[in-house]
Amino acid sequence: MTQPEHSSLYIGRFAPSPSGDLHFGSLVTALGSYLQARACHGKWLMRIDDIDPPREVPGAADRILNALEHYGLYWDDEVLYQSQRHDAYRAILSQLKQQGNSYCCTCTRQHIQQLGGFYNGHCRHLHLPDHNAAVRLKQHHPVYGFYDKLQGHITVSTEIAEEDFIIYRKDGLFAYNLVVVIDDNYQGVTEIVRGADLIEPTVRQLSLYQHLNFATPDYMHLPLVLNKEGNKLSKQNHAQPIPLDDPRPLIIDALSFLNQPTIAGWQDLTTDQLLQQAIVGWNIYAVPPKNIANR
Repeated sequence: MTQPEHSSLYIGRFAPSPSGDLHFGSLVTALGSYLQARACHGKWLMRIDDIDPPREVPGAADRILNALEHYGLYWDDEVLYQSQRHDAYRAILSQLKQQGNSYCCTCTRQHIQQLGGFYNGHCRHLHLPDHNAAVRLKQHHPVYGFYDKLQGHITVSTEIAEEDFIIYRKDGLFAYNLVVVIDDNYQGVTEIVRGADLIEPTVRQLSLYQHLNFATPDYMHLPLVLNKEGNKLSKQNHAQPIPLDDPRPLIIDALSFLNQPTIAGWQDLTTDQLLQQAIVGWNIYAVPPKNIANR
């Protein structure tokens, strides 16, 4: 069976946001990134992406970690919390500003929608004060596409690639595209395995890697679990938390969703033994690239 290239330098990660409990779609992503890291004899790191307090659910971060442990998905090193990394984010924002690679913007979302949904650089040369303003990256390194290990060659529109996107929000919160790049670089992540809903922002993140002179990771975007209506299974769609009973049947369901080899006699295996067999049999090239209605 074809296996990933083994490397002692491999570092993967799972980075859920605590906007709700772990559901089946999240479990599929966590399991896929875990198996890829372990099959490559690498590290699997855990990060809690808690940069958006208004969307966070009290206690969700701890429940996510407890659920992962219950399902045998143990991570290496300490959990990294983005809420404790604000100084690092401010330092990079300051660096980009000093380099002339960012600027303040007061354009509203409604105004941008009237332009067709893409920002036209209106505030780029206005030298606006930072009071009550967002901060945008001054795009000098547009990325028009990238290679995804599962999805193949991905290309995006010129409007997306060349847009001066927001790196600090008007409401005083750090933008996802900024912090994910800073933290993945800080943690030394060499490959990002995540859901296919994050394919489009990847070109923006790759652009930031270039602006910051960071080494770029590889990418693999896993198929999304869809509900019966064809929508992504998500916390926003009230997806049910995964149960904390016997984890093995749901692990088997997740492996089946990822089109991995059937593990005979799994009922007689412990959770750890089941996962060890899943690591041995892991084949990224068998994973279906398209989103699937499953729940």
